[in-house]
Amino acid sequence: MGKAGKRKRKASAPSGSKGRTKSTIEVVRSNPFEVKVNRQKFNILGRKTKNDVGLPGVSRSKAIKKRTQTLLKEYKEKDKSNVFKDKRFGEYDTKLSPEEKMIKRFTLERQQNFGKKNIYDLNEDEELTHYGQSLAEIEKLNDIIDSDSDTEERGALSAELTAAHFGGGGGLLRKKVSSGQEAEEEEKPKSRKELIEELIAKSKQEKQERQTRRESALELTEKLDNDWKEIQTLMARKNPKSEKKDKEEKPKPDEYDMIVRELGFEMKAKPSDRMKTEEELAKEEQARLQKLEADRLRRMRGIDEQETKKKTKHMSADDLADGFILDKDDRRLLSYKDGKMNIEKEEEEEEEEGGNEEGNENEEENEEENIENEEESEEESATDDEEGVDTDNHSDLESDLESEEEAIGNKEQKNQKSNENKSQNMKEQDLKMEAARSELPYTFAVPESYEKFKSLLTGRTIEQQLIILERIQKCNHPSLAVGNKTKLEKLFGFLLEYIGELATLDFPELKTINKLVLPLYDLCQMFPETASDSIKFVLRDAAHDMAEIIEVKGRATFPGLDTLIYLKITSLLFPTSDFWHPVVTPAFIYMSQLLTKCRITTLQDVVKGLFICCLFLEYVSLSKRFVPELINFLLGILYISLPKKQAQGYTVVHPFTPVGKNLELLLVCDKKDLESWQKQNLPLSIVTRLKESSRTEMNHIRLSCLALCFDLIKKSAALYGSLPSFHEIMHPVRVLLTQHVPVSEYPERMQEWYRSALKELENKVKHYPPLVCEKKKPVPLKQYTPKIVKVLEFGKKQGGSKKEQERKRLIHKHKREFKGAIREIRKDNQFLARMQLSEIMERDAARKRKVKELLSSLATQEGEWKAMKRKKRKN
Repeated sequence: MGKAGKRKRKASAPSGSKGRTKSTIEVVRSNPFEVKVNRQKFNILGRKTKNDVGLPGVSRSKAIKKRTQTLLKEYKEKDKSNVFKDKRFGEYDTKLSPEEKMIKRFTLERQQNFGKKNIYDLNEDEELTHYGQSLAEIEKLNDIIDSDSDTEERGALSAELTAAHFGGGGGLLRKKVSSGQEAEEEEKPKSRKELIEELIAKSKQEKQERQTRRESALELTEKLDNDWKEIQTLMARKNPKSEKKDKEEKPKPDEYDMIVRELGFEMKAKPSDRMKTEEELAKEEQARLQKLEADRLRRMRGIDEQETKKKTKHMSADDLADGFILDKDDRRLLSYKDGKMNIEKEEEEEEEEGGNEEGNENEEENEEENIENEEESEEESATDDEEGVDTDNHSDLESDLESEEEAIGNKEQKNQKSNENKSQNMKEQDLKMEAARSELPYTFAVPESYEKFKSLLTGRTIEQQLIILERIQKCNHPSLAVGNKTKLEKLFGFLLEYIGELATLDFPELKTINKLVLPLYDLCQMFPETASDSIKFVLRDAAHDMAEIIEVKGRATFPGLDTLIYLKITSLLFPTSDFWHPVVTPAFIYMSQLLTKCRITTLQDVVKGLFICCLFLEYVSLSKRFVPELINFLLGILYISLPKKQAQGYTVVHPFTPVGKNLELLLVCDKKDLESWQKQNLPLSIVTRLKESSRTEMNHIRLSCLALCFDLIKKSAALYGSLPSFHEIMHPVRVLLTQHVPVSEYPERMQEWYRSALKELENKVKHYPPLVCEKKKPVPLKQYTPKIVKVLEFGKKQGGSKKEQERKRLIHKHKREFKGAIREIRKDNQFLARMQLSEIMERDAARKRKVKELLSSLATQEGEWKAMKRKKRKN
């Protein structure tokens, strides 16, 4: 027990000493004489203060605390992949206060739990509404009463009136309060009921004021009217004629007044019918074409339109046939001729009408009627003759013979007329049928293959081909049926292939191709993706063909006329001014390859190359993109038009060569051909006819090519004149034109083209000189402005100029910041070293403790083993 008591006293002694040291430290820290104060002598604006108030060691403890929160945390998490992220709302937002953070978190939590989880849970709180308003608010009966409704508020007294009369005068006394109390009452927020009462009182007051103003105005107007009636009798007198004339001479209205009056009498615009959609227009057009096609088929078969209209109507079994209408007046006028009733003319008219209406099918019936009428007329004539004989005792036999002859002549005339009518009707019917057969059908189905499409257009004129394509598009509009879109997409490819086939003929039909571009453009606008794919497919095939020819022969040739036309169509269907386009850009690259890789061996190649140059200028007319292949090709054309002697000393670029048999391809030496030449356009169809042309025609074509080259040079100068490097670009062209081209040998018209091109080049060079940097900065003029010198303060470093002072200030600031950064880094390293040392010491202490425990346990085991061994020996 003594040893244990000693141990307890030893263990308790340090705890007491620790408590005493803590209390003494707290007393020392609360001593005001030890508070450190860094005072500042002068307050200077714009300078940071370094004075601080606090106990010694406080700033150091703050720095240690900050490092433990930041640097020590990073050190402990250095080799760890798991990171704790606090995703609470507004946790790292310094702009929000803690109250705002809690309110926002609460609202978000309520929003998440807002939805009703179980539709059968009746205990859940749910707010009932009526027309978007809560029933709880409606039950409060706090609705604002309309100020204009006098029926509900009739007989109601104001709050002030009731307080003054029935409240014992307390309301009047309350008004006499001090100004301080009134200010306090004004500062108090008013309730909703008080605000509504004020609103009602204000509206009533405004209504009463309006009523009083209206009544006063009515009284004043009545009074003025009565006064005016009394005065008017006194003022009535006749004006003299001179005054009337003065009054009658009114000033003439101005043009503006006349226009205003005319506008007042003009008819107002009436609303028109709404514009129909594309689908409605397509349906109407399809119905119109179907109707016209049905009419054409009926005329082609010889069926009359009136017969189709006269169809028997359906009659039910209960129909009494009492709904008839007299369509025609069947009554006849009674007339006599030579003692006989005139029926023949009426019958003839009926026969003609019946023949026109019924046509060829009722011809037999008309013949039978004519025969019956003739027999009746003969019988009547016979009876009349007998009566005449009886009455006249056979005295005028000659008249009877004449009447018989007339009857026979009338009969022959009738037969002849009927035959003529038949033949005429037959001819008219045949002509109508032939005209209907020769007409184009009004409805067409989209052909499924190119052969069917070609059979539709071959043998037709260009106008008929355009009509067929237009009717195909209208009858198969995409909005009319589901599969029409794919059919019309195929139609674009068929039409493109047909145009290429027309271009490859021996005599290309360029006029037909020019007309067919319009329906091709319409189809491109309807299906742009299909159109772009078709054109790209054509360009890809042409580029592959050129690449294969280069691999086999080592040089390429210009493509056929169909490919050139496709390049032209590309510029018409798609925009050429875009920076990049999926169709135009490949076409642009393909044309540049043609001008650089295709050798110039024949006059056809020259014509095709010049056509591509024209296409290039058309492509870049808006974007003004520079095309070096264009300038190079024009230089080559000028080079091959020179004689060999004058062409020496000038180098050309591929595809043109300085030597070879094609060097003087455009050279014309015949003076007669030079004199007889006239400027003419070069059509593309001339490419296929050059082999059949004579020598004079070939020379004229060469001169036309050279004139076109001059024109293209002029257009290129006008297009690229705004470029900064225009002088360097067009310098080779200017050298060839001024030093090598034999201008004096050309015709006068060719010399004019040459001068205009050269003038355009020279003008552009003058207006756009190259930009040159100045060698030195210009010296400014001396001015009599005072030189302001900064007053230097005592004790500061005196520098030279303002820049030097600024430089020294920045160097000093950089040095100070650098030292501060090194100091902080050193302190951070020291802090980390202390933390690492403490960790090492903790680990060593733990290891020593564990070793000590192991040794003690081993010692106890050894003692127990020895004790057991002793017991065994004793036993």
